[in-house]
Amino acid sequence: MLSLALGPFVLAVGHLLLIGALALATLVGWIAGRRHGVNPERAIFGLFIAGLMISRLSFVIAYWSQYQRHPLNIFDIRDGGFLVWPGVLAILIGTAYWGWTRPPLRKSLGMGVASGLLFGWLTGVGLNALQANAPLPDLTLRNAAGETVHLRDFQGQALVVNLWATWCPPCRREMPVLQAAQQANANVTFLLINQGETPDEVATFFAHQGLHLDNVLFDAKGRLAEHVGSAALPTTLFYGPDGRLSGTHTGELSSASLKHALDTIIDPTPSVSRSIP
Repeated sequence: MLSLALGPFVLAVGHLLLIGALALATLVGWIAGRRHGVNPERAIFGLFIAGLMISRLSFVIAYWSQYQRHPLNIFDIRDGGFLVWPGVLAILIGTAYWGWTRPPLRKSLGMGVASGLLFGWLTGVGLNALQANAPLPDLTLRNAAGETVHLRDFQGQALVVNLWATWCPPCRREMPVLQAAQQANANVTFLLINQGETPDEVATFFAHQGLHLDNVLFDAKGRLAEHVGSAALPTTLFYGPDGRLSGTHTGELSSASLKHALDTIIDPTPSVSRSIP
């Protein structure tokens, strides 16, 4: 499962786990401090916000070339552009500072932060393990001419699979980003898999928007979204040349978040800087 629908709201599983880590840290800190009459809730929340800010700033610095032409996009965190480890380091440094300057909070704050970080690490490892074992789905789709296309025929190359629809505003906004990336990365195959619409509808949309995208496929019944557990559009899947899922992104892609994801499938060398989904 990549995302979960809660009424009108859809959240990526990674975001839910992040909220869960904060809730667990707050609960453990409150329980640990109750006996001594202290509550580290405000400190934990402040460290959480500081960690997010440092994670975002680190991402912006790493991909500044993608933001310098449109610097206001720095504040649009919907692109999921965060580098985890700088944020974790900031939280650890902040926790040490709070513990040094406010000894009564030391134990409860330390236990709360440790439990939250441990939960985040364990669930992150679990998600990565599930993704690493997820092969490219064995599905049959159609191209604009109505011809059958087997998804597994694209195995053996770096692959970006985007699930989208013309009625989806964030899908429409990210189309130029995907078009530019498709033109700039000849060593990566981009598949734009439309969900539930006809080739005529898509052709009309492309004509009105002045878009020229290759490898547009059609999934009339939304089988791919159901197969990968996506409850939201757009959803983008990144596969390495081995046909295994390398990463996912729920929501609109920016040029920076797309480049970050492409770096992981073009150069699969493990990195300590991973993006929050």
